[in-house]
Amino acid sequence: MVKRKLGALEKVEADLPAQAETTNRSIDISLALHRPNLQHKIRRDPKSYIEDFRAQHYQYESHREIFMAAPSAATDTGIISLRELIDFISHVADAYPVILKDFPQQLIDMLIQHHLVLEPELREKLVGSLVLLKKKDLLDSATLLQTLFPILITTPSKTLRALLFQKILSELRTANTKTKNHKLNRTMQTVLFNLVSSDRTSSKALWAIKLVRELWKRQIWTDAKTVEIMKEASLSENEKVIIGGVRFFLGGDKEREEAEDESSDDDAVDVGRIRHQLGINKKTKKKARVAEKAIVTHKKKEKKKNQPHALNFSALHLLHDPQGFADTLFTRHLQSSKAKLNLENKLVVLQLVSRLVGLHKLHIMSLYSYFQKFLTPRQPSVTSFLASLAQATHDLVPPDVLEPLVQKIANEFVSEASAGEVATAGMNAIREICVRQPLAMNETLLQDLVMYKKSKDKGVMMASKGLLSLYRDVGASMLKKRDRGKEASMGLRAGDKLSKRFGEQESGGIEGLELLEKWKDEERRKKRREMGLPSDGEDDEEDDEENNWAAWNVEDDEDSDDSGDWVNVQSDVEIDLSDSEDEGKGKDKGPPNKKTKQDEDTKTDTPADVESAFSKLATTKILTPADLAKLAELRAEAAVGAALPGSKSRHAQSTTRHSDDPLTAEEIEGLARLSAAKQTREERIAHAREGKLDRSEHKSKEAKRKERKEEQGKSTTNKEKARRKNFLMTIGKARSKNKRSLVETRAVLKAHHDRQKRGGKRGNLGN
Repeated sequence: MVKRKLGALEKVEADLPAQAETTNRSIDISLALHRPNLQHKIRRDPKSYIEDFRAQHYQYESHREIFMAAPSAATDTGIISLRELIDFISHVADAYPVILKDFPQQLIDMLIQHHLVLEPELREKLVGSLVLLKKKDLLDSATLLQTLFPILITTPSKTLRALLFQKILSELRTANTKTKNHKLNRTMQTVLFNLVSSDRTSSKALWAIKLVRELWKRQIWTDAKTVEIMKEASLSENEKVIIGGVRFFLGGDKEREEAEDESSDDDAVDVGRIRHQLGINKKTKKKARVAEKAIVTHKKKEKKKNQPHALNFSALHLLHDPQGFADTLFTRHLQSSKAKLNLENKLVVLQLVSRLVGLHKLHIMSLYSYFQKFLTPRQPSVTSFLASLAQATHDLVPPDVLEPLVQKIANEFVSEASAGEVATAGMNAIREICVRQPLAMNETLLQDLVMYKKSKDKGVMMASKGLLSLYRDVGASMLKKRDRGKEASMGLRAGDKLSKRFGEQESGGIEGLELLEKWKDEERRKKRREMGLPSDGEDDEEDDEENNWAAWNVEDDEDSDDSGDWVNVQSDVEIDLSDSEDEGKGKDKGPPNKKTKQDEDTKTDTPADVESAFSKLATTKILTPADLAKLAELRAEAAVGAALPGSKSRHAQSTTRHSDDPLTAEEIEGLARLSAAKQTREERIAHAREGKLDRSEHKSKEAKRKERKEEQGKSTTNKEKARRKNFLMTIGKARSKNKRSLVETRAVLKAHHDRQKRGGKRGNLGN
């Protein structure tokens, strides 16, 4: 009997832990079921439900202590409960800031210490909760970023890296939405710079490159410190980091422009189409809200369009020391025997070095000797080397350095035995070099290359004519008389087509001012013709100005005793300066403005006279806002005219292109890449349409009406639908028509006529 009672007692004691665990689990389940409703109640009235929140918080503390003691041994049930508690407390954390003052740091410690062994969903919940606490201002941006970024560069989990990168990027975008958060930007830029420069052999700097490139594309970071980070990445020793930094300088600005164009296209709202749909479809409150939202978005876009835009400087322009950067790139990655880059990557680095040299007019003399061994048709990617050589040329490079390169290109590529593609590439490369430094060409070689203008190969012929047209403008004296053309010959005779000397720079001025002066002169002549006056006469604008100034009287000036008479100063007197006394003795001592007929006959317009004629408007008149607007319009017209096929000023585009846009290998290849064997049908059509005017203005009224309907989202008419109907669908009706008798045909036509008079099948005219 006693033994039976002792056995029952032992059984009860053994069941006590299991009962306690079951009780705790039931409490957890009841609290979990109560949690969603409690969250909404706390948001409405935090003080009334503080005890309920304390119960939830106590449960979170117990689960967290168990997890931190043994994170790898945590059960699935405990992890799920901890995840749900973290989510609940994060959403109501702003209601109890005093109780939860240590909650953000607890989440940070949990994530930093155990992110390698955390369950994926719990890890994602910790990151999302930290971001939520930042939105509730319980955590600052700097602390959040300093927590997430070290995990980003160390964790082996691909999904976690993607999540952290997206959160970091989103946080930086949000912090710089209204105004630039300079403090946060400087902190993150310092972290990224230290990451890139501390260990140059590590591939961890790739995350800094990805982050900087994305922020640059979205125009969040656009300062020189951002460029310095990518500069250090380009000078790294890791191959992937090097190419990532170099490609930023070569394509980052283009990505930024494309992203800006895409965002402007995405924000476009057709207000007229929305109103049209509202007038046709059933009117509901939801559609009215959609229309209002669309109109507000449209207004914001228009307001943003009218705001002044910040200056977006190119990354190549924001470099602090471009000469030192280009020197280090060339010596470390190209010239050094220890460089581990393959040919493709070397070409990318060479393109950046040549772009820097051409843009900033740098001097790296060993760069040009480096090109010598690559200028052969058998060299792989030789057109890329030719394009880089042309990019690295500018007007301050000594002609003695470039002349051997031009001579080698001519010997290796341009000959009667060479293929047309090879000769075209060589001739185009020579022309691009001579556009930037015309003195690199000697007279004998130029005359030999010009002879290829009669070649049967179209690419060679066009390349030779391009070189000929270039030197008609920049060095007509080097051509034979029969090749100079009419304008170049007249310019040489008048002294306008003089070749520039080495190092000679054009004097600064207002671009397109001569166009404005010419337009003003034409307007003046037109007004004189309308008034019946000779068009070549002079206006009395100066007399009118003097009369206006004379009519300007101020009482204070009249009453003052100190004011005296105007002092007559002799102006517009020619002052002759001579270098020696003998020249002055031999001159006549007559009036300075008196000129003999012989002097007028022998007078020629020197370049100085032409320049002074062009600058007369800027030095004698004050340009009004209307003049500046007209000047911009004339510049645009001139640019469009220069871009049209057959324009005589198209060569000017190549002269200034290298300073902003890169020179590609496709442009060196010329017509060789346009062969039918290498092109698709779409590429041939696109090439055929290049340079042609837009034909939309010559469309018929029906075609314009159809386009307008498609833009507005309207459907076609029944006649158009019937016209496009498949033939097999109409063949039965056509056969039955052929079998009709005359009586049946008359009845059908009469019914059709009556139906039209009624206003359709349903008779909507009220008959």
